[in-house]
Amino acid sequence: MDNEKNNYTAIWNKFSHDYQLTENQLHAFIRYFELIIEYNQNFNLTALTSVEDVISFHFEDSLKLSNFFDFSTCNGMADIGTGAGMPGIPLKILFPDLPVILIEVTQKKVDFLTYVIKELDLKNIQVCSFDWRTFLRKTHFSVDLFCARASLRPDELLRAFKESSFYKDATIVYWASAFWVSDDNEKSYITDHYDYCIKDRQRSYI
Repeated sequence: MDNEKNNYTAIWNKFSHDYQLTENQLHAFIRYFELIIEYNQNFNLTALTSVEDVISFHFEDSLKLSNFFDFSTCNGMADIGTGAGMPGIPLKILFPDLPVILIEVTQKKVDFLTYVIKELDLKNIQVCSFDWRTFLRKTHFSVDLFCARASLRPDELLRAFKESSFYKDATIVYWASAFWVSDDNEKSYITDHYDYCIKDRQRSYI
């Protein structure tokens, strides 16, 4: 039992050290993890339930974007199809001043996200229950970065760049597997491609 507790503590301490978290930020991530596990069975939030896997494949997979994108210049980000809140909530915890919109249509997940925001006392973050196409048609948020992690296909995401779109000048970051290949249309929109690893898994930010 003591070994399990020590391992649990060591995993969190390493994560905190790697991302230079404050004590409050670390506590927020720990509580967020606890809520994911607590609500997972009824809300179908993730197939990963160990602390090591959630940190690696959800939290770090979200936060590694900060190695390639300067969030201090971001006026607002929106997380498309956020599900359990990744990458939006981890990025919000790491960058408390970052305005964040979590786009999610499933009501159970909307309820979960709303509770997490209240429980973690996060400010300047909101949940929008519009689907992607409705979001593009009906909203005018100050968003210059969209994040799409395991949500929509690239051809759907590109709707944001239509001439009539309020968000046509924004940047979209697409989380891609090592095997993803863009088609000719998608390729014309790609400005950067960053490879990174989560444990032994190769991935890319497009």
